[in-house]
Amino acid sequence: MAQRRAVLATVLALAATIGLSGCGGGTGAGAGGPVTSLRVLDYYNNEPDTTIYAQTLDACGKQNGVTIDREVVPGAALIAKVLQQASSRTLPDVLMLDNPDLQQIAATGALAPISDFGLSSAGYADAVTAASTYQGAVYGLQPVANTIALFYNKDVLAKAGVAPPTTWDELKAAASRLTAGGRYGVAFSAAATYEGTWQFLPFMWSNGGDEKNITTPEVAQALQLWVDLVSSGSASRSVVTWDQADVREQFVAGNAAMMVNGPWQLPVLKQNPNLHYGVVPIPVPRAGQAPVAPLGGETWTIPRTGDTARQAKAAKIVECLNSDANQQSLATQRDTVPTRTSLDAAFAAQDPEMATFVSAVQGSRARTGELGPDWPKTATKIYTAIQTALTGSAPPPAALRQAQDG
Repeated sequence: MAQRRAVLATVLALAATIGLSGCGGGTGAGAGGPVTSLRVLDYYNNEPDTTIYAQTLDACGKQNGVTIDREVVPGAALIAKVLQQASSRTLPDVLMLDNPDLQQIAATGALAPISDFGLSSAGYADAVTAASTYQGAVYGLQPVANTIALFYNKDVLAKAGVAPPTTWDELKAAASRLTAGGRYGVAFSAAATYEGTWQFLPFMWSNGGDEKNITTPEVAQALQLWVDLVSSGSASRSVVTWDQADVREQFVAGNAAMMVNGPWQLPVLKQNPNLHYGVVPIPVPRAGQAPVAPLGGETWTIPRTGDTARQAKAAKIVECLNSDANQQSLATQRDTVPTRTSLDAAFAAQDPEMATFVSAVQGSRARTGELGPDWPKTATKIYTAIQTALTGSAPPPAALRQAQDG
């Protein structure tokens, strides 16, 4: 992810040079004639996602009278690929983007607003619309979403007589009580990557912190919570190097009684029949507050290929991917959440294990909602401050000021 964002930062700098707006798509073949095939680019290169999306895209293509020529690249290589295709005027007809990348690509002029094709994000969760919006226009539709919550080991908590925490004070008390031997009370990712920032956002946002100014007391208090968990021994000092997969492995191995993580970990957790776990919202500063979690997931866009017929057909594929039936199917198969709010209640009832994530997506925020294309710069400052504070190099207020000014 960090590599992909670094490459993405070059897009804006080079956009004027390579002239992204109005780039020709495909090879020019079929321009002005019948559209019989479409090129699609995404980063779902791991199973089961590769097959799930192959089947869904092929079905949408068949429904709209086209075959799908799909190219799949690793996530870290996607933006570099988009940049190369824009430069050579070979953008795909349908392009999937990680939702926080959309605004930076839209800023180059490479994408067409979905309203040009009669599409709308009406009825979608607010954060979903915000994530795909740039300068007032919506440029993509996201069929499913994810976010993060607090997983807990039911057996460990029950044996210790500890209820799943709902507030920061309860989290600190529970984590302390659950820490014993080689087991920590809680695990999270505080890595020097966007994953570290992603995991910190619920604590920052739920306390009233804001990415426009990370030097406020509200942000410092959230970071102090993490410092307290680590310095007390309730969380491992290794959190500064753990990504979210590492956090999952610590939880599965019994080295952590609780963890902050997302629903994409469920397939691995389900492979461990002796692991009995539950999922609750991220604890909030004070009882009665609503948690605010970050919105994850990918959005599907229509590049400006210079071929109106191909773009119109591409819009049909994006619309198909976002049908009620496909949202429900993709969410069920991929342990994600449908983005149309009208589907939420039935989906949560069908899969109670996902109910916490459904509620979290409803109240989530888009990472680019306030800063737009400038979000990656602040995300970097946030994880830099986290590293500084958790390694003891500076207390949270000073760490945040240093990162802000850096």
